Amino acid sequence: MVIPASIRDRAGLLPGTTLDVSVDDTGIRLERVAAGPTLVRVGKRLVARPARAADERPPIDVAALVEEERNRWP
Repeated sequence: MVIPASIRDRAGLLPGTTLDVSVDDTGIRLERVAAGPTLVRVGKRLVARPARAADERPPIDVAALVEEERNRWP
C-alpha cells in the first residue's frame, strides 16, 4: 500500500511503522499502533514511561490536523 508522502509526514509515519487496518460502513481506517508505556518502579510507586525517547517521537500538530479535517468539508 502506498501512502502519499504529505500524509505520511503529517501522521508521523516512519519506515517500519505498524498500522492497524479496520473497515466500517464509511470506509477503511488506518491507525498507527504505538507501543504502550512501560511501568518503572520509582521508590514505592509505579511510573509510566514512554516506550520511545522524546527525540524519537514524530512531531504531530494535532490542532493543525483537526483544522485541516474541518476545512475539508464545504
